[in-house]
Amino acid sequence: MKNLIRITALAGLMAAPAAAETTFIANSFYDGAVPMSGEGYLKWAELVKDLSGGDLAPEVYTGTVLLAPRAALQGVRDNVVQVAHHAAIYTPSELPVANAVQELGFNYSDPVPTIFAVADFSMNNATQLAEWKDKGVVYLGAYTTPPYVLMCSSPVRNLTEIKGKRIRTAGSAVSVWVEEVGGIPVNVPSSEMYTGLERGTLDCATNAASDLVDRSLMEVAEHTTLVSTGMYWSGPQWGYNSSFWAGLSPEQRSVLMEASARSMARMVIAYKEKVANGLETSQAAGGNVYEPEDDLAASLVSFREKSLSSVYDTARDQFGLDNAEDVIDDFRSAMTKWEDLLDGVDTTDEDALTALAMQEIFSKIDPATYGVD
Repeated sequence: MKNLIRITALAGLMAAPAAAETTFIANSFYDGAVPMSGEGYLKWAELVKDLSGGDLAPEVYTGTVLLAPRAALQGVRDNVVQVAHHAAIYTPSELPVANAVQELGFNYSDPVPTIFAVADFSMNNATQLAEWKDKGVVYLGAYTTPPYVLMCSSPVRNLTEIKGKRIRTAGSAVSVWVEEVGGIPVNVPSSEMYTGLERGTLDCATNAASDLVDRSLMEVAEHTTLVSTGMYWSGPQWGYNSSFWAGLSPEQRSVLMEASARSMARMVIAYKEKVANGLETSQAAGGNVYEPEDDLAASLVSFREKSLSSVYDTARDQFGLDNAEDVIDDFRSAMTKWEDLLDGVDTTDEDALTALAMQEIFSKIDPATYGVD
């Protein structure tokens, strides 16, 4: 299945004489150990080269050497880079649609259907597409984290222990929950978690448990509580500069679409493995892993129910969506669609996930017109 049926125009590219190599700059602010950079950019770049027969050659930068997390959107728009990962939670005023949909993050916990549902929605919903276009970005695929858990410098297992704790959060929903249970939300980029915990400006970080190893958090956070405080998917995994994208041929765009499909599969598979490894390695080094006590677990259940009932009002009042119901319902429909599509599919099978993404998303998008004015 690795030799997937590609979008028809790709055959012409592979049969044609070799053209001048198209080089371009690609940026992800995560370290290479994090799947969004490792599978999503470093290995993705090799895949792009392979699928294009060397015609497309991304020059990849990871970490913050080129762009800070909050600067990625502007970097793409200004053509500092031609493609980048951008977490929309860092620019809520510029990407209100993406952030309104992210408000549902607290209510889902399976990253496999999520990554494909987010891509499906983000490449087809008219309101979301208009937002990408307005910001000069062409969206070509999703990312999603695993469920975020609490990684702390002292035990946080119940409502008593969480009170007064300074907790790094991402997005407004989890910040509201932290406030409701007596904690203090601190909105800083994930790149600042380690130093915050080390210096004592943070007591806990909410992030994927893979970061216990990938970002060495086990050195400064010996206590992990397995409470799902949501997943994060807002913004493009691959957001292309619109002028650069328009200058590519349909055949080149087809290559990038297939690279997105396979790389999304690789990311969710790698994340699952890294989460298990992070927890095991931390425990082997003397760290503690807890299940939440009843009162803390109950607070999460109650908050999820409340946030789901108010998500339309949040989208309308906080993010200014005048068609909030349509947008939110379309996203929830995409989630249901992908949960059904993946029923019975081996979600550790990279080829099976890639084939499904090609069939249900990318084969239905015309590379000659998508993202082109």
